[in-house]
Amino acid sequence: MKPRDLTDLALRNLREAILRNALTTLGVAVGVASLVAMLSLGVGLQQLAAKRLSQSGLFDTVFVTPKNNFGGMGRPRREATPEKPLRVLDDDARRELEKLPNVLEVFPQVRFFTEIRFHNKPFATVVAGMPDSSKNSGSFDGMQGNFFSSLTANEAILQIEFAKDLSDNPPALIGQDLVLRYAERQALPSANSNSPAGSPSDAPGGFSVVPRELRLKIVGIVETEPAAGFGGPGNARLFMPLATASTLRAAQVNDLRDIVRDSSAGKITYASLSVRVKSPSQVEALETSIKSMGFGAFSLLDASKSLRTFFSVFDLLLGIFGSLALAVATLGIVNTLVMAILERRREIGVLKALGAADSDVQQLFFVEAGVMGLFGGFLGVFFGWSLGRALSIGTNIYLKRQNLNPVEISSVPWWLVLVAIGFAVLVSLVAGLYPASRAAKLNPVDALRYE
Repeated sequence: MKPRDLTDLALRNLREAILRNALTTLGVAVGVASLVAMLSLGVGLQQLAAKRLSQSGLFDTVFVTPKNNFGGMGRPRREATPEKPLRVLDDDARRELEKLPNVLEVFPQVRFFTEIRFHNKPFATVVAGMPDSSKNSGSFDGMQGNFFSSLTANEAILQIEFAKDLSDNPPALIGQDLVLRYAERQALPSANSNSPAGSPSDAPGGFSVVPRELRLKIVGIVETEPAAGFGGPGNARLFMPLATASTLRAAQVNDLRDIVRDSSAGKITYASLSVRVKSPSQVEALETSIKSMGFGAFSLLDASKSLRTFFSVFDLLLGIFGSLALAVATLGIVNTLVMAILERRREIGVLKALGAADSDVQQLFFVEAGVMGLFGGFLGVFFGWSLGRALSIGTNIYLKRQNLNPVEISSVPWWLVLVAIGFAVLVSLVAGLYPASRAAKLNPVDALRYE
């Protein structure tokens, strides 16, 4: 039997019992819709998490620290050797890191305890310097007010809880001024006054602390703590441009450490540096290069791998539960085709009497099952996409009422559409195996006698 004749005959048979076949196809569509909705939810949440983490700059960042030479917890003291020198993380090291391949920027963790005076009242807090790239991190999305107007602006962004400490009406703080009181480091002259100026012995022997004040304009209020995580003594509640914070030369926790270790030779050193690369795929190679320079380096790649594993298992479980409805739909296809055999025994007998082979009869029922699966797959993808959109809209309505930013929790990529339709057709063909085999085994004489 020619493929065209086979298809025409199958479509005609489906039209004759249109209600029953339509309900069977609708059952397949419901099964596919549940599968698509479940998987789209998993894909959407995974994309949302990946987007947030990617914007945060954590997964394309290597955190560099100096290797200390202190022993502890039963470990021997690490001494410097020609093969493994204990390098200081200073401006020279920063410039070396900036020259490494695929490096976008290198910036220090500037964070210090200080006192804020607002309306002549003191408030103790932690200040953090934020690089200009942090405005794209997602942490400042939905903030009240604006980001810093320039890299060196005397402006501040407050964390919401700190803003509530300053005022009962936090939004009213935007545009007002506050005073930042901090301790500025000033190098002390060398005790060896007989050394010529500029000689190595003329390096400062320490630093003094001088109180300073800086007036800052409040330009925004943010919900989260964007500078949380690495290299800081505590959660910061006031943020200012990194370039401005760096020029303050404010005393930090690592200053006392450097004096005790006598490793800085009067140079400004950093407790840690953040090195951003062009792509997360380049982080591992950069880590290796930094470690070979004599510094400590680490990143969050391990956490990223664990996250991908979690979402893979999550998607698998959602797919299994979503497939249960499709499994029920296969029973409907089996039932429909078995009933069709009973109703069309005479037709099958006539086909065989006219010379149709058993394979032709099998193909006829396979085509009918495949058509129901194909139409059910298309309808199911549409229903599943609609359900996912409804979930996203409902979620965003709730988030809006909670004054939170909208999100997309559902996503239907093209590969999910193809997989869902292909899976529906495959399941339908499998469901048609038994009815097709049973129809092919009918004796044409018995079939023609059947009334």
